[in-house]
Amino acid sequence: MIETILISISIIMMVIGACFSFFAALGILRLPDVFSRAHASGKASTLGVMLILLGVMIYFIGKEGHFNVQLLLGIIFIFITGPLAGHLVSRSAYYMGVKPTERTIRDDLKDAK
Repeated sequence: MIETILISISIIMMVIGACFSFFAALGILRLPDVFSRAHASGKASTLGVMLILLGVMIYFIGKEGHFNVQLLLGIIFIFITGPLAGHLVSRSAYYMGVKPTERTIRDDLKDAK
């Protein structure tokens, strides 16, 4: 009974994670400039991969009854490095002179140079 519930929860988490990853890829293709693309890849794909790994971890807990430390370390690593990489890509693009789209309302880094 508990095994079926845990496997069902893990499948739901993996499907939701795959949807987030799909929408992140769609955002990279559809968004107009490098700053919004970095935002889509940094936030949505990080959440998608974390949900997939968490679903796999719950699956192994429910199916085989053991806790996998490598999956937990992978979740922590993705949680730290994903948004940080998106931030650094956006910041370096800004300092290299890449212009944002015309719909950008304000520039918070203009005075920080």
